[in-house]
Amino acid sequence: MSKIYAIISGKGGTGKTTSAINLGTSLNHLGENVIIIDGNLSTPNIGIHLGAPIVPITLNHVLNGQAKLEEAIYEHESGTKIIPASLSLKEIGKINYKALPDIAKKLKRITDHILIDSAAGLGKEVKSIIQVSDEIIIITNPEIAAITDALKTIKLTQEMNKPIKGIIITRYQGKETEMSLPNIKDMLESPILGIIPEDVAIKKSQAMKNAVIHTHPKSRAAKTYLTTSRRLLGEDVEIEPPIRLGFWKRLFGKG
Repeated sequence: MSKIYAIISGKGGTGKTTSAINLGTSLNHLGENVIIIDGNLSTPNIGIHLGAPIVPITLNHVLNGQAKLEEAIYEHESGTKIIPASLSLKEIGKINYKALPDIAKKLKRITDHILIDSAAGLGKEVKSIIQVSDEIIIITNPEIAAITDALKTIKLTQEMNKPIKGIIITRYQGKETEMSLPNIKDMLESPILGIIPEDVAIKKSQAMKNAVIHTHPKSRAAKTYLTTSRRLLGEDVEIEPPIRLGFWKRLFGKG
């Protein structure tokens, strides 16, 4: 059965877009049919991250009835399909959010997994994405401020009667200044879907306009995104916190 996952975060800078891209490409790598949608209509990033900041037809055009859904689907060189949003400031004021449910129904007929990268925060834009989604994936960091915002996000999804698929903790380093994994799980009262380490390979992959599982497949980040995607598919894969690197390995990006 086809499912729509909203990738959301209570605050910016948590790695939400990076996670949407790497989860989608990991699912594609595993043989799944997937489409990544840039639902961050005010400040879109999917196209920028994948080397296509400007395309002829975007999600905005589809929402406003100016193009068909199929015309806004692009295939990245990795084979992953994406639907970018427009970078034009003129398009922001013309977004027809009421068209989202119909688009969601059409997408579920043509693919198995739909990942929607939402805007940061808990505004109207995010609520519209949550409403059309089947399950929610929350992205956060192991810092108290990010976890607090994640908790607010969970409360919102509960109020909207949307189930949490799981929490993905990004930029994990295992430092004493970070919240412990047991404390995070207890505070959020939601399953942890994956723990992604702080990894220089992520920044390198972004510079190369591709997902880390393709640019640096042996990196710790690539391996953990892949196992996270397997859990998303329902596989019983044990979660192991990424091993903390020594100073010299962190400094030179090795390991």
